[in-house]
Amino acid sequence: MWGALLRRGGRGVGGLRRLASSGPPWSQVVSEAEKIVGYPTSFMSLRCLLSDELSNIAMQVRKLVGTKHPLLDTARQRSLAEITELIHTAFLVHRGIVNIGELKSCDGPLKDMQFGNKMAVLSGDFLLANACTSLAQLQNTKVVELISSAIGDLVQGIYYENSKSSEENCLTDDIGISTWKEQVYLSHSALLAKSCQAAMELAKHSAEIQDMAFQYGKHMSMSHKLHSDLQPFIKECSSDTLSFSLNSAPVVLHQEFLGREAWIKQIREAQGKGNIMDYKKLREAIKAGKGVTSAIDLCRCHGNRALAALERFPPSEARAALANIVCAVTRFP
Repeated sequence: MWGALLRRGGRGVGGLRRLASSGPPWSQVVSEAEKIVGYPTSFMSLRCLLSDELSNIAMQVRKLVGTKHPLLDTARQRSLAEITELIHTAFLVHRGIVNIGELKSCDGPLKDMQFGNKMAVLSGDFLLANACTSLAQLQNTKVVELISSAIGDLVQGIYYENSKSSEENCLTDDIGISTWKEQVYLSHSALLAKSCQAAMELAKHSAEIQDMAFQYGKHMSMSHKLHSDLQPFIKECSSDTLSFSLNSAPVVLHQEFLGREAWIKQIREAQGKGNIMDYKKLREAIKAGKGVTSAIDLCRCHGNRALAALERFPPSEARAALANIVCAVTRFP
């Protein structure tokens, strides 16, 4: 989608950095970006498969990949987007694997959980195999290298996520925001950043333009992750039991300001009988500190760096759509 967008001409865009603090919501900016491309960007959508004639035409265009047809370049931009989505979906499926050792009798029959785990592994592997097959059909060594390295980054990032220390019953990691950024880059940002770079490689752009595309993908996805981590702390929660990750950005920053010992004390104070966490009490303690506001500032910082990368591209509808995507993940009530 990145390559297809950037190659379209259109209306100019001014003041990109001002977009980081206001603008339309995420669903709207994605819809507008899809209109520029001409059809919804996901073949995984049942709506596309059943009712969208344009997507059916695009399915035929996919068959051009690996041929010398004049529409080859357009088909390869489209195929790369699908490959990226397949890889992302495969890892989401793999993350659905349940830790059998932590199950209780009330969670359901053990055999069902074991069968579900097998299906998650096989389904994820199937999607990854299809992605690798399509990747080879692009017939570009550098693109294969970029996406393959992104898969390696994902594996390493997920390993870090699941290898928590045994200290304090594995409730929270003793990490700083710099380590958090490294882990998030591997598990969230690397795939998008390298896919953006690969799109520019397929479009035969210079190394400088490829790097700008990489920077946009990296910093936009970092902003998106920060925005996601902030939601439990900035939204009015209808449920007092709404949980959140104790290794999310606002919590990591809160721990940095507070100190490890004081943070563990707050966790213990929020635990009730049976070590059941009172997330409402803990959330209020975090909101009273500096972690939330610092996470918002960091989100906007990465958003501005993504916009700075966009400024290296000529004004167009495509650039406007990509800027609005950044805007959507850096706006807060």
